[in-house]
Amino acid sequence: MPITFRKSFRIFPGVRLNINRRSWSITLGGGPGPRHTISSTGRRTTSMDLLGPFGYRSTRRRNR
Repeated sequence: MPITFRKSFRIFPGVRLNINRRSWSITLGGGPGPRHTISSTGRRTTSMDLLGPFGYRSTRRRNR
């Protein structure tokens, strides 16, 4: 079983710094409304919890 590392720090209300073994990311937002995540690998993700039976929606974009 591989050893994993993941740590999340709350910097300000609504701003998180997420660190894992290979990269880091910053998440903006949370609570009601969308969350925007920007990763050190170039991945940008926008996600949002939807009401009712729709559950969770996520859209990924990658800068090149």
